[in-house]
Amino acid sequence: MRNLLKSIAIGAAALAIASVAHAGATLDRVMSKKAMVVATNSGWPPQSYLDDSNQMVGFDIDVAREIGKRLGVEVSFETPDWATLTGGHWQGRYDVGVGSVTPTKARAQVIDFAGIYYYSPYVYVLHKDSPVKTVADLDGKVIGVETATTSEDFMRRQLQIDAPGLPPIEYKVTPGEIRTFADSMLPFDDLRLGPGVRLDAVVAPEQTAKNAIKNGYPLRVIEGEYAFREPLVVIAEKGDAEWTAKVGELIKEMKADGTLGTLTKKWYGADYSAD
Repeated sequence: MRNLLKSIAIGAAALAIASVAHAGATLDRVMSKKAMVVATNSGWPPQSYLDDSNQMVGFDIDVAREIGKRLGVEVSFETPDWATLTGGHWQGRYDVGVGSVTPTKARAQVIDFAGIYYYSPYVYVLHKDSPVKTVADLDGKVIGVETATTSEDFMRRQLQIDAPGLPPIEYKVTPGEIRTFADSMLPFDDLRLGPGVRLDAVVAPEQTAKNAIKNGYPLRVIEGEYAFREPLVVIAEKGDAEWTAKVGELIKEMKADGTLGTLTKKWYGADYSAD
């Protein structure tokens, strides 16, 4: 019995040591290689996209590079599909995800949230000639959203954000039809054809809507009323507490010293970093 108990104790101690070693695996890997692999998007302006020189640029790209700078490491980017980016089980392919990810309860089961780095207000977008004046006018209308995003969850009344201190989600529109699109800009391509031609409205991040308008899309936003305000987090592989905490510390520093506010103003024209 004593030998059995001793073996159990030794095994437990070894497991504890292995767990501690695993907890710092990502930080050790990044610091030893002096390199960090960031998972993000390649077609979501102004968050992250390829410029005319085929270089990754955007708000999320600048945030990722700033994290790397503060760690003293080089940054490279990978662009997996959205389900892979937010699904966890990365198996060392990526060290961190900077892709404007919403912290939902479902995602909390498979990835860790290092920290909120900005907030994105979602808006109701119309064709500039639309007769719609208020949110109430959208009842029964055809609403476009990007598929598998918080805008779709919102319109389906299924949005569950996992972040403390946020007010409850209010659902004020009962759409006649919800149409989903594989890319963030595709709903705007349908909406630009005219009010009611294919869509009556789109629900999207304010930044994305403003960027479309800036690029000549004949659209407008219902002023004075957000659909909801969404926190966005940097994500990490689940189970590496030391790495997640380290990235979280850097996000807090970047918020406190004004870096995140400066970057949101650069890319969005407004400070979206405040709590």
